[in-house]
Amino acid sequence: MLSTKPVGRGAQAQKYDLLTALGTFALAQGKHEQRRVLRLMTLITARYNWARDELSVGQREIARMWSVDERTVKREMAHLRAKGWLVVRRQGARGRVTQYSMDLAKMLADTSAHWGAVGPDFELRMSEKDAPAETTVVPLPVRGTVTAPDLSSGTEWALAQGVLHAQDAGLYASWISALVREDRAGGRITLRAPSRFHAAYVQSHLEARLLRTCQEIDATVSELRISF
Repeated sequence: MLSTKPVGRGAQAQKYDLLTALGTFALAQGKHEQRRVLRLMTLITARYNWARDELSVGQREIARMWSVDERTVKREMAHLRAKGWLVVRRQGARGRVTQYSMDLAKMLADTSAHWGAVGPDFELRMSEKDAPAETTVVPLPVRGTVTAPDLSSGTEWALAQGVLHAQDAGLYASWISALVREDRAGGRITLRAPSRFHAAYVQSHLEARLLRTCQEIDATVSELRISF
């Protein structure tokens, strides 16, 4: 299987294997997911710095490469973060673009069901003995598996939930998953919490983080309200 950082001897073949896995996965999906993965593959091929494990490209350049507007770039990058495939290493600021790395283990886990479509040789090579051991996975601070949010609605809150789940699944399960998008009026989003205590805790400890994440996806969001 690919190492977590394909550099050095055999790295070129590992990069092709990753692109093959992504392409095979994409071709088994619907058209929207196909296009999203194709966009990621284009970014990887054109701009990923493998030696530094870094993708550092501005939204304007990505928009030009993808033939879309910058708002679409924000939403697509948010989807890729929500899937856990891209991880923010350094948040962008004035004069500095956001820096990403790839979570290869997550990408390979998500595509593994389609390796056999390439052929038994490919499946064997991708599954061989130097795969990362399960003991390297950090256990979640909650019992059982935390189900990822449904992103199909495409709202700014759905995508924000995906990003927050990828960042900290335990926190997401405890406080964020129960928040329901109740309304959007202009730049204000209203989320409904299941209880007064839940709403008070989110307002005190998480409201700024939730607002910031929504704004990363949709810059027109200006306010977040928590009701119950």
